[in-house]
Amino acid sequence: MNERVLLAIGTKKGLFVAESSKHRQQFTLRGPFGEGVGVYSSLIDTRGTPKLFASSCNPFFGMKVLRSTDLGVTFHETGSAPAFPNDDGRALANIWAIEPGKEENELLCGVEPASLFKSRDGGDSWELVPGISNHEHARKWQPGNGGLCMHTILRDGHRIHLGISTGGHYLSEDGGETFVAANKGIGAGFVPDPFPEFGQCVHKIVGHKDAPGRLYMQNHGGWGGWDGPGGPRPDIGVLRSDDHGHTWRSIAHGLPSDFGFPMVVHPHDPDTLYVVPLEPMTRTCPGGSPAIWRSQNGGGTWEKLSQGLPRRDSFFTILRDGMDIDHHTSPSVYFGTTTGQLWIGREGGEEWECLFSALPPIHCVKVAII
Repeated sequence: MNERVLLAIGTKKGLFVAESSKHRQQFTLRGPFGEGVGVYSSLIDTRGTPKLFASSCNPFFGMKVLRSTDLGVTFHETGSAPAFPNDDGRALANIWAIEPGKEENELLCGVEPASLFKSRDGGDSWELVPGISNHEHARKWQPGNGGLCMHTILRDGHRIHLGISTGGHYLSEDGGETFVAANKGIGAGFVPDPFPEFGQCVHKIVGHKDAPGRLYMQNHGGWGGWDGPGGPRPDIGVLRSDDHGHTWRSIAHGLPSDFGFPMVVHPHDPDTLYVVPLEPMTRTCPGGSPAIWRSQNGGGTWEKLSQGLPRRDSFFTILRDGMDIDHHTSPSVYFGTTTGQLWIGREGGEEWECLFSALPPIHCVKVAII
């Protein structure tokens, strides 16, 4: 079977699927699926027979999970969507993350208000994970600009890392039974204590299988000029941990801004990572000139990648799940914008090309080789 590159593109108006041969020269587009409804999370699950999943969250008609078993040609609703118990007092507002679980048919789902759900049957039924959803901090977390969302679920053996806005980074070292706040070195804004136990506005956490214990984080930066209580907090936005997330240190030096949302790691090199610096007040490209920034030494130094991108007058945002990278020997980077463009950066981001220029605002981009 010839390899295909599959993109799942979640937008404000539904999910689109783009497909190409392994050469990635031309992509065909199909969709939208769940048309007219925002899709904030998707998953291309390559375990066993490939499946695609996507959230479809409508405040009037309810929360749904869509599933495709034919590589995104058709989608159907799963048997149910995550839901809080009737006596819980919380109601599902959005689905922010769908990730593979430990077993082949197991899925993990991060939602708003920040909680974790698990499915053992491919999304047909869901159960609340009490170790984090009923954590002693849970009712003290506060919503960020995007809501009180659990947006990052990162599995590493028996460890599970969660990113919550605004709750911070939570770590389980027993497979998800219990969780602790692990925010040492992660800064926060708008509060007198620059480094609280919890309450940070974490934006994204990534890791790599070949670097056990190492994690990278995009946090809510942009506080270098803060003159309120607690004083300035420079370089708190881009961070690294080398001890499974127990402590964190800044790697933001050299970037034009430490504010941003997405972050991805090269599939074959844990020292190479990509971030998208944004102006903290407008959350748009610095100076109207978009660029992806790459480090090839684990955050020690940074280089600007902008060949083929607009040079001026571009003020889009790339959201936290709006960027991904494929696993080819020479991988391509993909990102979607809030103004509806989907870009591909060939040769690891050396040269950029717009694949689609007029999609609805893009929330999330996922890629897989099938």
